[in-house]
Amino acid sequence: MPSRLAPHVSSIRSKFPSLERTVAGSQAIFLDGPAGTQVPHEVIEAIGEYLRLRNANHGGKFATSRESDAMLAEVHQAAADFVGTSDPATVSFGPNMTTLTFHFSRALARTWHAGDEVIVTRLDHDANIRPWVLAARDVGARVRWVDVRPDDGTLELDQLEGYLNERTRLVAVGLASNALGTVNPVGRIVERAHAVGAEVFVDAVHWAPHRRTNVTELGCDYLVCSAYKFFGPHIGILWGRRERMEVLPAYKLRPVPDRVPDRWMTGTQNHECLAGVLAAIEYLADLGRRLCGEPQRDRRAALEVAYEAIAAYERQLCWRLIDGLRSIPGLRIWGITDPRRAAERLPTVAWTHPDYTSAELASLLGDRGIFTWHGHYYAIELTSALGLEPHGMLRMGITHYNTSEEIDRTVATVGSLLSRQS
Repeated sequence: MPSRLAPHVSSIRSKFPSLERTVAGSQAIFLDGPAGTQVPHEVIEAIGEYLRLRNANHGGKFATSRESDAMLAEVHQAAADFVGTSDPATVSFGPNMTTLTFHFSRALARTWHAGDEVIVTRLDHDANIRPWVLAARDVGARVRWVDVRPDDGTLELDQLEGYLNERTRLVAVGLASNALGTVNPVGRIVERAHAVGAEVFVDAVHWAPHRRTNVTELGCDYLVCSAYKFFGPHIGILWGRRERMEVLPAYKLRPVPDRVPDRWMTGTQNHECLAGVLAAIEYLADLGRRLCGEPQRDRRAALEVAYEAIAAYERQLCWRLIDGLRSIPGLRIWGITDPRRAAERLPTVAWTHPDYTSAELASLLGDRGIFTWHGHYYAIELTSALGLEPHGMLRMGITHYNTSEEIDRTVATVGSLLSRQS
């Protein structure tokens, strides 16, 4: 069945100037989205417009500062709509998800004691592992590791639930794996963790470009994502429950107000890129408005429409890619490959071949205008557990600006390259 988004892909692609790039006479295929998506004109123009017209620091008694502050208030509201909360003060910004998580882990760890326990998983990006491992080490807390099933790249949920007890203080888990695309049952994990009084910190970086983020439905305590993974600039976003963000011991400068969100945002923020974050969220909302034919639909409802269509379209491309790659002898896809389990994965496909390292494959494909990623992508606990170090996997990430023609060309190119070796 054709997806609702498919008829609009051409116009969507026209908004992304980088997609016009060519390599060796062919149009480039951007399958590097999991490491950072391309950005539409709206984002580029918003950043430039801010610098041209209202570049000023926060809190001034003059026109450009007042206009800048009005934009900052609006981007907090937009980010709140994006993550699914009605409280914009619970959203903080920073340079990136990793920096925010390290900063926040220092504060949260001050509420822990020796003998407490923290749960992390071997499926996660290291940015949702190492900050908690180091924080636990500093206070004498114990780290419990949740393993990954090598056959399908999913978490050992029984093991995770077996670890939960009255000493558990935090469970750190991703909504989706940035390496394999595995979708974790975070709602179930939150329910089990809360039953023993533990908090849950969710990494939604890889999830955010593909599916709707909703902290209210998830019920988690904290969530992070990065705008450069959902068509915006390099900015990190942290959400936390107000009752916790107001009382946790924030590391801040003396003159900084103690109210949220100010107490969590150290130093002057990147105002021009925050204007870009606002534009990226509006780009997605406008896509939803266009799809439903209601130009006045409010932002949260429009985001719902956009993500429903994005998910359906990307799912079709994902299984087109999986089916094509699976037909190539010797190639192994890591993660879920059963189409009956389509809801359990995002359109990120990682694979290996015995005759090439992932770096060799990425180089060969890159020379032919197909942009992919190689190695471990900071999911080094996963690639180590799967026995894939030091070379890791070749990762292909689909976003809603990709096309079925690009997928077919990619599969054909891979097949041609590997058949030459055999």
